[in-house]
Amino acid sequence: MILLRHAESEFNVHYSRTRVDPGIRDPELTALGREQAHGVARVLDGRAITRLITSPYTRALQTAEIVARALALPVTVDAAVGERCAFACDLGTAPAALSARWPDFPFHHLEEEWWPTPIESEVALGQRCERFRVAMTEASDWPEVLVVTHWGFVRGLTGRTITNAETIAFDPTNGPLPSTPDGT
Repeated sequence: MILLRHAESEFNVHYSRTRVDPGIRDPELTALGREQAHGVARVLDGRAITRLITSPYTRALQTAEIVARALALPVTVDAAVGERCAFACDLGTAPAALSARWPDFPFHHLEEEWWPTPIESEVALGQRCERFRVAMTEASDWPEVLVVTHWGFVRGLTGRTITNAETIAFDPTNGPLPSTPDGT
């Protein structure tokens, strides 16, 4: 499968400059972020991708919308691939509001507060990543899946960090990452 970190958000711009949480809840993509998403779609065009899974955060949904439209992919929304709730940007939006904005995306299965609160521990993130990894090993089409996700989820799943609009290939059948002594 291919993991794609969402494109640049308003939070990313402010936090990168100041290293201080600017308090932006569930931020939008910037103009550059939208350009990045279109660029990723061009790079992925022609790849064997048959479906897209996205996080329900606005920045991921906006990235997914651009890529899915360009590649004519069906979209599944899955809170399991969301960010580790550590900043204001990681407080999500209720499903009814998301559905009003993206009527073609499925949100009916999400809980009213689908994001992890309070701050998700590294252990809890690791467990969520492992549940997703195991579920994907059972999906026969996993090599053809694109997942629009976040920095923390990619790090928890692969042990690597990637920048906005960067992709990384991931084989869920290779097993879990080794744990550190503190269980993370």
